[in-house]
Amino acid sequence: MFEKILIANRGEIACRVIKTARKMGIKTVAVYSDADRNALHVRMADEAVHIGPPPANQSYIVIDKIMEAVRQTGAQAVHPGYGFLSERMDFAAALEKEGVVFVGPPSPAIESMGDKITSKKIAQKAGVSTVPGYMGLIADADEAVKISNEVGYPVMIKASAGGGGKGMRIAWNEQEAREGFEMSQNEARNSFGDDRIFIEKFVTQPRHIEIQVLADQHGNCVYLHERECSIQRRNQKVIEEAPSPFLDEATRKAMGEQACALAKAVGYTSAGTVEFIVDGDRNFYFLEMNTRLQVEHPVTELITGIDLVEMMIRVANGEPLPFKQEDLKINGWAMESRLYAEDPYRNFLPSIGRLTRYRPPVEGETPRGGVVRNDTGVYEGGEISMYYDPMIAKLCTWAPTRAQAIEEMRIALDTFEVEGIGHNLPFVGAVMDHPKFVSGDITTAFIAEEYPEGFQGATLSVSDLKKVAAVAAAMNRVAEIRRTKISGTMDNHQRRVGDKWVVSLGGQDFTVTIRADKEGSTVSFEEGEALRVTSDWTPGQQLARSEVNGEPVVIKTAEIPQGFRMRLRGADLKVAVRSPRAAELAKLMPEKMPPDTSKFLLCPMPGLVVKINVAEGEEVQEGQALATVEAMKMENILRAERKGVVKKVNAAPGDSLRVDDVIMEFE
Repeated sequence: MFEKILIANRGEIACRVIKTARKMGIKTVAVYSDADRNALHVRMADEAVHIGPPPANQSYIVIDKIMEAVRQTGAQAVHPGYGFLSERMDFAAALEKEGVVFVGPPSPAIESMGDKITSKKIAQKAGVSTVPGYMGLIADADEAVKISNEVGYPVMIKASAGGGGKGMRIAWNEQEAREGFEMSQNEARNSFGDDRIFIEKFVTQPRHIEIQVLADQHGNCVYLHERECSIQRRNQKVIEEAPSPFLDEATRKAMGEQACALAKAVGYTSAGTVEFIVDGDRNFYFLEMNTRLQVEHPVTELITGIDLVEMMIRVANGEPLPFKQEDLKINGWAMESRLYAEDPYRNFLPSIGRLTRYRPPVEGETPRGGVVRNDTGVYEGGEISMYYDPMIAKLCTWAPTRAQAIEEMRIALDTFEVEGIGHNLPFVGAVMDHPKFVSGDITTAFIAEEYPEGFQGATLSVSDLKKVAAVAAAMNRVAEIRRTKISGTMDNHQRRVGDKWVVSLGGQDFTVTIRADKEGSTVSFEEGEALRVTSDWTPGQQLARSEVNGEPVVIKTAEIPQGFRMRLRGADLKVAVRSPRAAELAKLMPEKMPPDTSKFLLCPMPGLVVKINVAEGEEVQEGQALATVEAMKMENILRAERKGVVKKVNAAPGDSLRVDDVIMEFE
């Protein structure tokens, strides 16, 4: 077995590989850029080597710098993680030439399957069903428009070397095809150093289901069942689960056998994933093969009990697989929520900054018989950089059934504390309660269809609002008792805490009466319903763990004037707890109106100005492109919301902007 492995990656996947290597008794080497000098993967590794400036094309994807780190440390093998150099044939070839083992497939297999154009041609020859499209190289935007018209809209414009949603756009007309080609090409060049683009028909209402394969150097290949990855935004996965709630055993077997046949056809070894799109009749079409570990591999590990990173290392060491296909059973259900540094209230635009609070849920078995796992690469006090992928962590849960796995995820998400940056915890929390997701009736269009105007937060049912109101009333009682004790120290007189309160939240007012005893509180509503609340919350705690009628309710909380800010299940609520007289007077107070920003183009995220499309004095039309801002390897076009005239342009290409910086003003 190897004595030392270098991980040619960063963030949570580098940390993930280090954990398994440590378990196997293998020493690890981390590489890091200037931006990652204090990163968690650097702290965890046995050794660390500096490889250059923050941009990936000057550090993490520069093969010569990684090779120098290998020579410097004497690493015998390199694990590439995913992204960066993980599917670069020339990197695997450079390692082979150096006599260093690549923990992944042979370079010819990467060349065949890592390139999306070549892989589709091979799949077609192997008899695998593929999506219609144009597999040749596309020279420019004009040719992209011509091909798109021939294939028929909508089309998917994709980077040949792409992955993780980078270099990928859906076009519904000629304008979007032209813009999509140029943006995909720019993103592919910046992220992968390869700007080749191809176009295929976009299948509407599809499900994204992938098969995990594992092959050794002795001719053995197995599939470890499937993962459903249909909840996506910007073609990047947000929530994954294993198995799929849609497949039947016959379709699963057919997809698995086809995936293994394709892997064998190209001499594939190691862990890889064959991705399919599946229509409503369970017809499946080959999408691409990822010749490396997938971000969502933990859900497969949770339902099979197999450590895929360990298997990759053992296969790279020449060991045969220790199991056969018939040994691989599906045990229970697993969910994965990707926690991203992006603001769901601003159309999922990236967010950067310092993690002033980062408290993930406790990993391991839960009181309900489930399991929580959190793969992460950050820590409290650390910085989220604008240079890399915005993923902070992958929160996973396992339980015997899908419904139980979802419930475990709900509680884990409500327990997860992140402050200091924008993040998508509210969104994934809302998805876990969405009726379509709960029923398994999902497609890759889920976010676009269910949140057409963007995510504005979850709306809780009256039943859930009552639970929150009951918890708030119980918390208010604890806070009031503390306040009376403090105020009573001056005159030795302690005022009595009232029993009747009005709890206002989510547009609802609940008049409640609270009766407390040593075990908890009974909160009674005017119409007669009573909820039993138990909690160990004390003033100042930011996480309130309670039970309402015996069911767990976890709320992130902060005290505000006359109540609390309370966050759970994707909802962000201002909860006022007032005496009946104070509640009556509060209704007479005028509402504060938000400022008018309609005459400004504000930067929606921290990022770099790539392009300014208009000049001062120019008349613009609704929907016209005004500027392009890049953050976390993604380009975002900012468009005019209405017709107007540009009065002043405050930014220029190359400027680094903060959220809500004024890019331009209108008359």
